[in-house]
Amino acid sequence: MQNATQWGVLLLPLLAALDVATGATAGDNAATFGVDQTAPGIFVHIGKPVALDAPGHDDIANIGFVTGKRCIAVIDTGGSVKIGRELRAAIRQHSSLPVCYVITTHGHVDHVLGNAAFKDDGAHFVGHAMLPDALMRSRDLFLRDYAEDLDAPATPAQIIGPDETVPIGNEMTLDLGGRTLTLRAWPKAHTDSDLTVYDSQTHTLWTGDLLFIRRTPVLDGSVKGWLAAIDSLARMDARHVIPGHGPPTDKPAEALEPERRYLQLLLTAVHAQIARGDSLQQALREPDPPEKANWLLWDEAHRHNVARVYQELEWE
Repeated sequence: MQNATQWGVLLLPLLAALDVATGATAGDNAATFGVDQTAPGIFVHIGKPVALDAPGHDDIANIGFVTGKRCIAVIDTGGSVKIGRELRAAIRQHSSLPVCYVITTHGHVDHVLGNAAFKDDGAHFVGHAMLPDALMRSRDLFLRDYAEDLDAPATPAQIIGPDETVPIGNEMTLDLGGRTLTLRAWPKAHTDSDLTVYDSQTHTLWTGDLLFIRRTPVLDGSVKGWLAAIDSLARMDARHVIPGHGPPTDKPAEALEPERRYLQLLLTAVHAQIARGDSLQQALREPDPPEKANWLLWDEAHRHNVARVYQELEWE
């Protein structure tokens, strides 16, 4: 979670609730952890669609890895060191190649706390140019509220940011040996540190949380920026898409449309509320639209989103 807004509304990035410790090692859990090969050399672990107060809060994001001839790139590591270790063990079941890159798609806790599991692999940690600032802003929160998801004692050294960054609006290519990944750093959208990863060999796009499928999107950046990013994503030559949350898809345009519709509804509704002089609290009391029926975990996200859009639009 992030800090409260000036109106006292608690921000709700997509984390999820408390995991139950089992005492098993990453190696013991590798068989049940599970990764699917969605395209040649593309392996994905699908996060759980659970609520914020349910067991499994550290395993809600889609995470995975891409194999080249020379080395492996990890894309997001999950919401705890434990999940990161389970991902690392799953990698070793498929390949003995070294992990040369750990790519973080943005700074939310459910995508980044597993980075510490790879700290001794000699890999480069790569992210958006704004990711270091995002992690610094969240550091105290992570250490206070998610200490159990780090190795005891929880320390700032376990919150690992990038040693290589991609400037906003720019791209970076990573060579895995016979396979090139293109990383793109987006202007403020879902967050201020969104990064996508595109594999030209299989035309696979990892969107991070720029795309939610079925789970209600969570906004911590700019609704206008996110809508612009969706338009750009729809124009990309992606045949396989791995969202930050929800099932991978081979129909990217179809998958983006519900998210676009929801964010546009949110923008239009809040703009109208501000235009007629409604306060934030009045806006938050508006009845849920019929759109609610299309999304999982609506109550954990929607009013948070209303508050963020109100904050974005009120001084325009």
